[in-house]
Amino acid sequence: MDYVGSAKQIFEAVGGEENINSLIHCMTRLRFRLKDESIVDDETVKNIAGVMGVNHQSGQYQIIIGNDVTNYYNEILKLGKIDTGDADQTPDQRNEKEKVNLFNRFANFISSCMSPLIPALIGGGMIKVILILLPLLGWLNEKGQTYAILNIFGDAPFYFLPVMLAYTAAKYFKVTPMLAITIAGVMIHPNFTAMVTAGKAVHFMDLPVTLVNYSSSVIPILMVVWAMKYIEMGIDKICPASLKSILKPLLVLFVTGTLALVLIGPIGTYAGKLLSAIILFIQGKAGWLAMALMAAFMPLIVMTGMHWAFAPIFLAASVASPDTLILPAMLAANIAQSAASFAVAIVTKNRNTRQIASAAGISALLAGVTEPALYGVTLKYKKPLYAAMISGGVTGLFMGFVNLKSFAFAVPSLISLPQFVSKTDGSNLINAIIVLVVSFVLTFILTFVFGINEKPVEAAKTETQDQPKTTVPSGAKETKKVYSPVKGEMINLESVSDDTFAQKMLGDGVAIIPEEGKIYAPFDGEIMTVFPTKHAIGLKSENGIELLIHIGLDTVNLKGAPFTAHVADKDKVKKGQLLMDVDLAAIKKAGYDITTPVIVTNTKDFVEIVSNEKTTVTNDDVALYII
Repeated sequence: MDYVGSAKQIFEAVGGEENINSLIHCMTRLRFRLKDESIVDDETVKNIAGVMGVNHQSGQYQIIIGNDVTNYYNEILKLGKIDTGDADQTPDQRNEKEKVNLFNRFANFISSCMSPLIPALIGGGMIKVILILLPLLGWLNEKGQTYAILNIFGDAPFYFLPVMLAYTAAKYFKVTPMLAITIAGVMIHPNFTAMVTAGKAVHFMDLPVTLVNYSSSVIPILMVVWAMKYIEMGIDKICPASLKSILKPLLVLFVTGTLALVLIGPIGTYAGKLLSAIILFIQGKAGWLAMALMAAFMPLIVMTGMHWAFAPIFLAASVASPDTLILPAMLAANIAQSAASFAVAIVTKNRNTRQIASAAGISALLAGVTEPALYGVTLKYKKPLYAAMISGGVTGLFMGFVNLKSFAFAVPSLISLPQFVSKTDGSNLINAIIVLVVSFVLTFILTFVFGINEKPVEAAKTETQDQPKTTVPSGAKETKKVYSPVKGEMINLESVSDDTFAQKMLGDGVAIIPEEGKIYAPFDGEIMTVFPTKHAIGLKSENGIELLIHIGLDTVNLKGAPFTAHVADKDKVKKGQLLMDVDLAAIKKAGYDITTPVIVTNTKDFVEIVSNEKTTVTNDDVALYII
């Protein structure tokens, strides 16, 4: 294989050094982050010798190579100064180096800083919901100590929000986390808060200090940590190495703290108020239209992470006044995503899609977590997304006319409906229930009407199963066997939600949805490769079968955390030997699909690959017959 020639063609096809932000590779793919993917002609890339296909996924331009990917990777690196990325960095961190538009950078920044806080905010929000519900049921005295302490539990995540954001923003900007947290502590220190409450003019070294209560705020601390990045860089340059351990923390704390109280914090506060004012102005002039648009486009807003840009508005629902826009809109949108997913689960003929859609529907309905539904179902098939957006717009009009309010921050869902309970207006909860029911029913019906344009992969499989087992052609070698490497449900390869595997770019095979995190040797042979991130294993049997076991989809991004390898390259293995322990729960929690493709990478060396007809398998069951 002419690796040099093909690598040069790939390099030129993706736009050369000036269009490449970074390049990494996994077991089978070159993973480019490009400044502009639109200039790359997919067909040109596919026609390069050695390229099996291309894929656009996770912000990457992926070129599927196969087992020789390392050779191409090494040759491409010789062609220019290319950032090889940092496997330990998130895409959002790498985006700091990319010349992306301001909208995407802002969305990435907000999403990266706010997303890790979701568990704490949900926990506090649900306690606030309970504090609304239990007194209404007569189970809790609002004047009692239990209520007061529970109220502290519910308020804590919001009151100390600047502290938590200081940490996540410090990770994003790569500044010292503990110094950023200390600055946040300065901004919400009880003594400073007391000065704010007193309302008397305050000066620090003759500089006027703007009296602002920074507890529960979002934008001020984000701006402060952003500025801290440049403050640290400047101090690093001027501070003598011998004194850096003492002077750097002193100077960073003093300079950043001063700017936080005198300049940056107030600017951030006014910026947040301006954003809220603009949105509330639109809502005040045409509330019914604002709500309809917000509910309809909420899925797209969530996709960009821009829903966190409205945090100053909807977080106020947990602290001061009720929210009449963002959280109600999210109720309609979240329920619509759930209904669309359930409809897809019923319409689809694909067992794997049915499982994914059902789980995503439950998540959106009960917890308000819509990412699995959005990215795994509705966006994939598009028409269900349109159905959800239409339903959101219709129910948004209703919410705008009745002025639906949320009185606590909780991700809107069936379980969190008490957040819409009003102590003075009993109709508010009734209206929320109407929105929930109408959004679900309308989306469900529209998804059925629109359909999903699914490829009839299950029907194709049934036809194959109805036929007699493949007859070995005259002159063909004896049938070889590949046993299942893991216990679970076996599905056809076309059902996998990754075109690289579904279109068999790497070879024929099957996929298994694991029930337990044990990967066993499927035959006697040798370990060809255990990828550094341990998400994939390459093996070769004694009778010449080259096999790729890819544990989960796109799990290279987990950097090996859920995997424990028990074998290494060139190890000899026996059928049934334990190869890998896998924490399936951790993979699911991180949002990745655990479906495990089992691919014969040298498919072309055989006459036919035939899968077992069984739907559930263990390591004692044959997964593939190789002819």
